[in-house]
Amino acid sequence: MIDTADTDVLILGAGGAGLCAALHAADASPKLRVTVVVKGLLGRAGCTRMVQGGYNAVLGAPDSLEAHFLDTLAGGGWINDQDLVWTLVSEAPGRVLELESRYGCLFDRTPEGRIHQKPFAGQTHDRTIHKGDLTGIEIMNRLAEQALARANIQALEECRAVELLRDGDGRAAGALVLDCRAGRFQVLRARATLLAMGGGPTMYRVIACSADKAADGIALAYRAGLQLRDMEMVQFHPTGLVIPGSLMTGALLEEGLRGAGGHLRNGRGERFMERYDPARMERSTRDLVARASFTEVVEGRGTPNGGVWIDVSHLGAAVVERNFRGMVKRCRDFGRDLAREPVEVGPTTHFMMGGVVIDTACRTAVEGLFGAGEDTGGVHGANRLGGNGVAESTVFGGIAGDVIAESVLATPMPQVNAAALEASARRLTAPLARPATGDLYDLQRELRDVMWEKVGLVRDGDGLREALAAIDRIAARLEGVGVPGGAAFNLAWQDWLNVVNQTAVARLIALSALERCESRGAHWRRDFPAAAPGPLFTVRAGLRGGAPAVWTEPVALTRAAPGVSAPASSMVEIGD
Repeated sequence: MIDTADTDVLILGAGGAGLCAALHAADASPKLRVTVVVKGLLGRAGCTRMVQGGYNAVLGAPDSLEAHFLDTLAGGGWINDQDLVWTLVSEAPGRVLELESRYGCLFDRTPEGRIHQKPFAGQTHDRTIHKGDLTGIEIMNRLAEQALARANIQALEECRAVELLRDGDGRAAGALVLDCRAGRFQVLRARATLLAMGGGPTMYRVIACSADKAADGIALAYRAGLQLRDMEMVQFHPTGLVIPGSLMTGALLEEGLRGAGGHLRNGRGERFMERYDPARMERSTRDLVARASFTEVVEGRGTPNGGVWIDVSHLGAAVVERNFRGMVKRCRDFGRDLAREPVEVGPTTHFMMGGVVIDTACRTAVEGLFGAGEDTGGVHGANRLGGNGVAESTVFGGIAGDVIAESVLATPMPQVNAAALEASARRLTAPLARPATGDLYDLQRELRDVMWEKVGLVRDGDGLREALAAIDRIAARLEGVGVPGGAAFNLAWQDWLNVVNQTAVARLIALSALERCESRGAHWRRDFPAAAPGPLFTVRAGLRGGAPAVWTEPVALTRAAPGVSAPASSMVEIGD
C-alpha cells in the first residue's frame, strides 16, 4: 500500500525556477501548503548553483529591452517563441531587483555603486549581472535561506518524482514520488503541480551540467503525453576543462573569460576564430565557437589532449585572480594556472534548449500542470545566450508561483487511481526483483558514447539513424537489467531510473535532429550545412498512438521577423 499525502502546491525541483516559484506562491497566500521535491539537498543540488557567468537583464541605456529581445532571437536562430522571449527580457530587470532587495542577493557593483554588468557573447551591450564568477552560489544560497524561513514551504530532500498523476478528468493531480533514502513510494496529491526539475543532458559523454540530472522532468512530461519542442537543440559550451582521466573533464570555464578579452588558440598557437567569425572572434555565440573548436581538433590542429587553449594571462594575473576567483581555484586544483598560462579546454554538453511547450503564464496543455526553467522549451530557440539561463529560471519560476497561487484558490483536491499506482511501483521496482546482471553501467557508457559521437556537435542522417538503432537496443536491454540490494539507499537502482529517463530523452533528441534537415544554431548537419529556405519551423515531439513521434510546426513571428528591427511599440503591443 502506497502512502498518500496532500499539498496545495507541488513543486518538482528546487533550482532557481523551483525555489522562486515556491517563494512567490508561499508569499502570495501564506495559508497555502507548498511542497518542494528535490532530488538532492535543498540549495545544494542541481544546475543553478553551478552558474558561474551571470544573469542577463537590461538596467539602463544604452541597452534596451528591444536589444535584449533581438539578441536572444538572433542567437536562437529565430525559432524561439517570441512571446516567451519578450516575457523574459521585460521581467528580468524586476526579478534582479527582487533578488537583491527581497531575497538578499548581493551582486557586484561599479565604483559608482551601480550593479556591474559584464560583456557576454552574442550580445550588443554589456548586460550580464554577476557575483564574481560564483553567481549561482549567491542566488541559490539566498533563495534556499528564504525558503527555509517560510513555515508554509516544506522540502522533501533526496526524493524524486517518478510519475505525473492525473485525476479522472485528465487534470494534473500531483506525482508519485520516491524517497531515495528509504526506498519507499509516496503519492503526493496537489491542486497544482510545477515541473521545474531542470534538463541536464547527461546522456552525453562529456558534460558540464550537474551529474545528478537525468532530464527527469522532460521524460516525465513525455510519458504523461505532453508536447515537446526543439529537442534537437542541445547546447555544447565551447570551454569545458580538458583533464585526461578525470571526471572533471567538461567542467566549465565560463563565458566571462572570453567576454573579458580571453583568446582561443589551437595547437599551433593560432587565434582560430578569425576563420569562423572575424567580426566577433571569441565573443561569438556558443554554438559557433564550440563547432569551431571541434573543427580545429578534427582537422588536426588541436592540443595534445584533443582540445584548444584558452588564454587570459595577457589580462594580468592580478586582474584574473580578482575577477575569476572560482575558475582560478578550479584550474589550480588540477595543476593549471589560469591567471598565468593557457589552459586546455574543449566543447562540453551544457544545456537543453528544448522541452515542454508552455505559454507565458507557464501553463502546459494539461490543466493544473505548469512548467518553468530548463524543463521547458521555446525561450532560447536554437541556441541559448550565456546569462539567459538563470534569468529564464527565476523569471518564469516567479511567474509560475504567482499564477499557481491564484489558480488553486477554488480548486478541489484531486482524486487518483490507487490501483494504477501500485502497478507503476511494480514496474519501477522490477530491477530489484531480478538477479543482478552487472551491465547497467556498460549500457550507460554506450548511450553516452553514441550520443557524443552520432548526435553531438556535428550530425548527419546516417549517424542519427545509427544512434536511434543503438538507443532502441539499449532501451530493450534495460528492461532485463537487475540491480543488487534492497530499495533503501540503492544507488544502482537510482542510476537505472536515471538511464531509463536518459534513454527516452536521447531518442527524442535524435528523432528531432533527424527531422530537422538543415543547420541552425546548436544543430549542425554536415549533410544539410545551410539553413533551410522557406518559412521557419519548430520540431515538435510527443507520443502518438503510444509511440514516439516528431513533426514540424511553423514559427509564430508575433513581434519581429528576421532582418527587420520591429519598433518598440509593436514589440510591446503585439500579443500582449
